[in-house]
Amino acid sequence: MSTSATKRPTTAPGVVIALLVGSAFVMILNETIMSVALPVLIVDLQVSASTAQWLTSGFLLTMAVVIPITGYLLQRFTPLQVYVASMTLFSLGTLVAALAPGFAVLLAGRVVQASGTAVMIPLLMTTVMRLVPPERRGRTMGTITIVIAVAPAVGPTISGLVLSLLSWRWMFWIVLPIALAALAVGATRLRVPSETRPVPLDLLSVAVSAVAFSGLVYGLSTVGEAARGEAAVSPWLPVAIGSVALVALVARQLRLQREDRALLDLRPFTHRPFVVSVLLVSLSFMALFGALILLPLYLQNVLGADPFTTGLVVLPGGLAMGLLGPVVGRLFDRFGARPLVVPGAVVMSAGLWLFTALGEGSPLWTVIVVHVVLVVGVSFMVTPLMTEALGSLPPALYSHGSAILTTLQQVAGAAGTALFVTVTTLASLAPGGAIDATGTRAAFTVAAVLSLAAVGVSLLVRGRTAPDSEQSPVKVQ
Repeated sequence: MSTSATKRPTTAPGVVIALLVGSAFVMILNETIMSVALPVLIVDLQVSASTAQWLTSGFLLTMAVVIPITGYLLQRFTPLQVYVASMTLFSLGTLVAALAPGFAVLLAGRVVQASGTAVMIPLLMTTVMRLVPPERRGRTMGTITIVIAVAPAVGPTISGLVLSLLSWRWMFWIVLPIALAALAVGATRLRVPSETRPVPLDLLSVAVSAVAFSGLVYGLSTVGEAARGEAAVSPWLPVAIGSVALVALVARQLRLQREDRALLDLRPFTHRPFVVSVLLVSLSFMALFGALILLPLYLQNVLGADPFTTGLVVLPGGLAMGLLGPVVGRLFDRFGARPLVVPGAVVMSAGLWLFTALGEGSPLWTVIVVHVVLVVGVSFMVTPLMTEALGSLPPALYSHGSAILTTLQQVAGAAGTALFVTVTTLASLAPGGAIDATGTRAAFTVAAVLSLAAVGVSLLVRGRTAPDSEQSPVKVQ
């Protein structure tokens, strides 16, 4: 199969990575920036709470549909082409949302935003693996932690601040010039050596993938509503449809990858370090996103905190995770994954067990401290595991490995959210289905028990190994 390589002068790797990290930060910020604004939008747009929630659910669903296609996109098009398309979609969606006269147009803008956002993290991961030598990948991948951890954490805080001073439309007007500036700089400066292949796009795989991942994410995200009796349809119906479609998708990819035509090549799963790392990343993201969902419920329903205070309480944890990312990355470059991941899993588990001790009279400072303990543990896991997962693959599988990793993060986050919200709702003893301390404690207990599995799996992480070129894949039968 013929290939074509970019011929233009290469931009300095530091400039490329800084541009991609900054762009991804702005994009991921939009995943959570709407959560605090929903009560305002319900009044302003005259919609119900369940309808308004689609501004967040629609964003996540679009991400789940588009991310699996990125493996194909990153092989077929150059990084510059993918970046320009991604930022153009995001900027267009932001403009549409800012000008939206009603809910339908606002939702359309969010969907277009998410279409651009879904491509950026796989592009960032793949570019780092291509540009950075193995001995320095840890500290570089650590910068991605800033995007993954800090952006979702500061989203509610920024949203609360904007809403306290300005209209909800300013959440988009403030972002738009930043996105357009990044688009302009990237279009003129982003030059990355790459090879493209005219790989075919299997449209049937695209359709089945959309059904599989949207069904799973949507079904899991509505389990909490069903527990409260608010869901229009049983969440297990889309979960079942998504599961059947996922089985069909896997079977088709296994057949197509023999002809090198797979939409999402599954050969990364033949590398044992990749499998172990992906499993641990999924467990840690279930814990992290579960905590991000449970904490606002606990703070607002049990402690009576307002949304802005809630955003401030979770902010130190997000900042701590972002600051630790590069530090943990340098430690990974020196010591490898195992010395970091095993204690990280233990600290994460300890943080979740500490959450089970919180009650109706707990002061806010204890919540902040326990949250910081949790994210410190997760910090020592995420950067080493992502670097280990992709570093165990041959370069030809980087794009598919990053697409798989990012897709499973979305599904794990949705699964964690569904599980913990359901437990909270069912265990709460307050009348009228209100959430109380008993419900949140039960959910944190479930999360803590699951974290013990992460501690066990962390013992399977390998020690320091040779660079990629000296490794051979370990087959998983």
